[in-house]
Amino acid sequence: MPVQLRSHSYYQLSQQEVIQHFSSNLEDGLSAEEVASRYERYGWNELQFKPGKPAWLRFLLQFHQPLLYILLLAGAIKAILGSWTNASVIWGVTVINAVIGYVQEAQAEGAIASLAKSVTTEVNVLRERQILRIPSQDLVPGDVVLLASGDKVPADLRLLKVRNLQVDESALTGESVPVDKSIKSLPPDTPLAERTNMAYAGSFVTFGQGKGIVVATANDTEVGQISQSMEQRVSLTTPLTRKFAKFSRTLLYAVLTLATLTFAIGLGQGESWLYMFEATVALAVSAIPEGLPAVVTITLAIGVNRMASRHAIIRKLPAVEALGSATVICSDKTGTLTENQMTVQSIYVGDKYYAVSGSGYSPKGEISQALDGKLESPFEDGLPPGLEQCLVAGILCNDSQLKQTGEDWSVVGDPTEGALIAAAAKASLSQSSLAVSQPRLDAIPFESQYQYMATLHDGVAPIIYVKGSVESLMSRCSQMMNRDGEIIAFERAQIEQAVAIMARKGLRVLAFAKKKTGSHQHSIDHEDLETGLIFLGLQGMIDPPRPEAIAAVHACQAAGIQVKMITGDHITTAQAIAGKMGIAKTKSVLAFEGRQLEKISARELAQTVEDGSVFARVAPAQKLRLVEALQSKGEIVAMTGDGVNDAPALKQADIGIAMGKGGTEVARESADMLLTDDNFASIEAAVEEGRTVYQNLRKAIAFLLPVNGGESMTILISALLARDLPILSLQVLWLNMINSITMTVPLAFEPKSKGMMQQPPLNPNQPLLTRKLLMRILAVSLFNWILIFGMFEWAKSTTGDIAVARTMAIQSLVAARVIYLLSISQLGISLANYLRCRATAIARGAVAEPIAKAPILIVGIIAAGILQIVFSQSGVMNTLFETAPLTLNQWLICLLPMLPMIPMAIVAYFIDPP
Repeated sequence: MPVQLRSHSYYQLSQQEVIQHFSSNLEDGLSAEEVASRYERYGWNELQFKPGKPAWLRFLLQFHQPLLYILLLAGAIKAILGSWTNASVIWGVTVINAVIGYVQEAQAEGAIASLAKSVTTEVNVLRERQILRIPSQDLVPGDVVLLASGDKVPADLRLLKVRNLQVDESALTGESVPVDKSIKSLPPDTPLAERTNMAYAGSFVTFGQGKGIVVATANDTEVGQISQSMEQRVSLTTPLTRKFAKFSRTLLYAVLTLATLTFAIGLGQGESWLYMFEATVALAVSAIPEGLPAVVTITLAIGVNRMASRHAIIRKLPAVEALGSATVICSDKTGTLTENQMTVQSIYVGDKYYAVSGSGYSPKGEISQALDGKLESPFEDGLPPGLEQCLVAGILCNDSQLKQTGEDWSVVGDPTEGALIAAAAKASLSQSSLAVSQPRLDAIPFESQYQYMATLHDGVAPIIYVKGSVESLMSRCSQMMNRDGEIIAFERAQIEQAVAIMARKGLRVLAFAKKKTGSHQHSIDHEDLETGLIFLGLQGMIDPPRPEAIAAVHACQAAGIQVKMITGDHITTAQAIAGKMGIAKTKSVLAFEGRQLEKISARELAQTVEDGSVFARVAPAQKLRLVEALQSKGEIVAMTGDGVNDAPALKQADIGIAMGKGGTEVARESADMLLTDDNFASIEAAVEEGRTVYQNLRKAIAFLLPVNGGESMTILISALLARDLPILSLQVLWLNMINSITMTVPLAFEPKSKGMMQQPPLNPNQPLLTRKLLMRILAVSLFNWILIFGMFEWAKSTTGDIAVARTMAIQSLVAARVIYLLSISQLGISLANYLRCRATAIARGAVAEPIAKAPILIVGIIAAGILQIVFSQSGVMNTLFETAPLTLNQWLICLLPMLPMIPMAIVAYFIDPP
C-alpha cells in the first residue's frame, strides 16, 4: 500500500523549505522518472471509499427485526402442521413489511462518491520544463501546478507565486466571499479559513493566477480527511426508531413468554397438541401489530409530501419524526439565516453617517442620514455631493454587473462589487449612464499585495477612483471630502473611529478615494497612487439576515428549541448577525472561535457548546466535535450545511439538513433533508410538520394497539379455559393488516393541533408508550375483549354455527372501532366541541365553531365497511378466512356495540387526550 503524507503544516514553512521537502523545482517541475516513482509511493490522486452493502443483503437485513422473528416462526409452525394457506399468508405479511422497509432505506449512500467527483478535473502542471494538461488523478506530491481564473483546485497546494489570486473556499471553510491569496508563511495556530498561502482541493479560482506545489493528494487532502471522518461516523438512529426498537424487544419477550406459558398450561390441562399450536400461533399473531410498520411508513411518507410543499425535501423517512424531537438547530450563517447577498447598510462621508435600507442586490431601498440615532427622510435638496462622489467611486471602480431575472437580482462578478452597485442604484445612480459619461481609460486590478483597485476615467477632466482596504488607502491620502463636497484636511483618527463603529456592527468596510490627473494621462500605474489621494468615505456591508428567518428563530425558541450558529465567517460578523436575529441565551451573544475550541477538552466542550450561541472560524473536524458534544448532553441535533466541510457533521447529526439550491452535491448526499429555498424559515416549518407527524403516529398507536390487546386477551383466556377460539390466526391478520391499515391511514392526514409550536420539544427519553397512553390502551383492550368474547359466545349459543359466531365477533369489533376512530380524530373532537359549544351558544345566543372537515377519514371508514362486507359475504373470503355470510338482522346486531363504545371513548379521552 502506498505511503500517504500526514503533515498538514506546510503553511508554516517558507517557499524554499517546501520545495526542498518535496525535492521539486519551481522552474522545471518533476521529471518523468520521479513522477513514476511517486505514483508507486503515494498512489493516484483519487479518494478511496468503502463499497456499500449489496441490494440483496439490504433486503435480507429487513427481516432482522424481533417482531418478524415471531411471524416467521408462526408461519413455519403452520407449514409443519400442513396449513400451507395460513403459512403463506403469514409469510406474505413478513415479506410486505420487509419490502416497505427496503424501499424506505434504499437511499444510495453516495456521499463519498460525490466527494470523489468534487475533486476530479483536469489541471495544468509543470513537468520537465513543459506545461502539460493532465487529469487531476495523475498528480503526485511535489508537482508544480498552475492556476488560472475558473480552475478547480485539484489537490492541496502550498502557493509559491500569486497574481491577484482569489479562491472561493466556501464549500470547505464556509467563508462567504472569495479569499485573497498570498505566499507568506503563517503562524502554527492559523485556522483553516485563514491559511491564505494554501489552495485546497475542490475549491475554485475566481480571479487571478497562481503557482503552487502539491503537498497532499487523495485521502490526505482536507477533503480526503473529511471523507475518512464520514466513513468512521457512527450510524445514529432517530428517537422514533430507538423507541420502536425498544418496544419491539419488549413485546418480543412478552409474546414468547406468554405463548410458551399458554402452550404449556394447555397441554397440562389435556388439550391436544394441534389445538394448542393453533391457539399459540393465534396468540402470537394477535399480539403483534403487523400493520404498525406499514402505518408508520405511510404516515412518515405523508409527512414527506407535506414538508415538500413547504420547501423541505426528506431523503430518509425517519428524519420526518426526528425533526419534531429536535432540541437544537445548528445553522450556518451564509444563505440559511442570511440573504446570501452582500448589502451595503452604512456609509460614512466627512463626519456624517448614512443608513441604507433594502437587502440583497435589488435597487429597492433608500439612503437616509442618521441624526442622533434617528433617520431623516430621503434628501429633499438632492444627494449631498460628498455622498454622491463616494457612491460614484463604488460604481465606477467596479468590474461587476447586476442582472435581473423576473423579480430576482443577482451579481455577475464579485458579491462585494454587486453590493456597491445596488447601493448607488438606491440613490438613482446608474452604472450604464456613468460608464457613458465617464468612460474607463485604464485600470489596476485588485492585488493582495496592494489591497486596492483603481480605475482611470475620462470626463470633464480625467480622474482616478480607488477602492480598497482602509489601511491601504489612508496611508495614501492627504485630504478628504466632506458631506458638501468641500476638500478639507485628512482626519485619520476620525476615520479610524468610524471604521471601529462599523466593525462592531459586523460590517465589512471598504474605503474610497479619488485623484485628479492631467488631461494628457491615459494610463495609470501604482506610482500614480502613492500620494495625493482625496479620501471620499467608507461603505460598510454585510450579508443581512432574512426577515422570515428572524421570525423563524423566534418561533423555534418559543417551541423550546435552541438555535446556534456554526460558521466559517469572522466572529465579529457572526456575532452581529446573531444579535440581530436574537440567537442568544442572554442579552449578549456568547461566541467562540475555532482556535479556542482546539484547546478545550471533550468534557469542557460539552458545557461550552451548551452555553455558547455562536461558533466562528470552525474547521470541519470542529463542527463534527460540536455536534457530538451536543449529542453527549442528550440533545437531538439538527445541523444545516452546504459545503464539503459540512458533510461529516451532517451525517453525525440526528437530522442533517443541506441546501438544495446553493449547496454542494456532497452535502446533499450526506443529509437527511434538503431545503429547496435554502431558507431557515423552512426548517421551522419542517419542525412543525415533524411534530404533527409524531402527533398522528401517537394517534395511530392509540388506535391500533387496543385491537391487539383485545385479540390477545380473547385468545389467551379462551385457550386457558379450553373453549373454542373466538378468532383464528388468519382472521387476526385480516384485522391487523387490512382493516387496521384502511382505518388508520386517514389519521396520517390529520392537521396540526393548535399551539403546536408553543409546546416544548418531545423528550427523546420518553418511552413510546407513556403511562397515560398505556392506561388508555389497556382500558380499550379490556372493552374489546369483552366485546369479542361476549359476541362470539352469544352468537355461537343462538346460531350454533361457530363460523357465523366468529364473523359476528369480528364485525362487531370493527363497528365499535369506527366510534373509537372518530373519538381520537380531529373530526370527532371537533364534533364533540361543536355539540358542547352549540348548547352553550344557544343559551347565550352565540354561534358555535364549525365542524372540522375530514373527507379522507370518511373515505377510510367507508372503504373499511366495504372490505368487511366482502370479508363476510364473499365465498372466496369465506373459504380463505373461515368466515360465513351474515343476514340483515345479524348485521344490525353487529352494529349495536357502537353505542357502548361512545362512553368508553369518553373515558379513554379523559385518561389520555389525543
